[in-house]
Amino acid sequence: MSRTHGTIWWSELMTREPDVACVYYAGIAGWSYEAMPTSGGKYHVASAQGRPVAGIMDMTDLPGMEAVPPHWFTYIAVDDVVAAVAATRAAGGAVIKDVFEVPGIGRIAIIADPAGAAVGIITPVRPA
Repeated sequence: MSRTHGTIWWSELMTREPDVACVYYAGIAGWSYEAMPTSGGKYHVASAQGRPVAGIMDMTDLPGMEAVPPHWFTYIAVDDVVAAVAATRAAGGAVIKDVFEVPGIGRIAIIADPAGAAVGIITPVRPA
């Protein structure tokens, strides 16, 4: 197993007011931001002490999220996202979004554990 397997890899705030959230978290946590363009607008990468720590994204136009309140979402690193998806199914969990690739970031899936709690799993791209 790698040193990252099982660690909390990333947290992401999904909100309909990303600019308000950026101001708020800059004030309470001292975060600075780098905005990355995406197909759905901007993705704000928050940094603390020069290190990326979280993302903030606009969930306004995401399909199926109309009634979902703003929330933080967690991603757990796994060595093999495909194997983790299979293990989730075998354990009685559900796959919300099957494995997909984010170039330069890793392979990701959105799952629900057997009790129904949603979480992201990621096999991160490792530096060479």
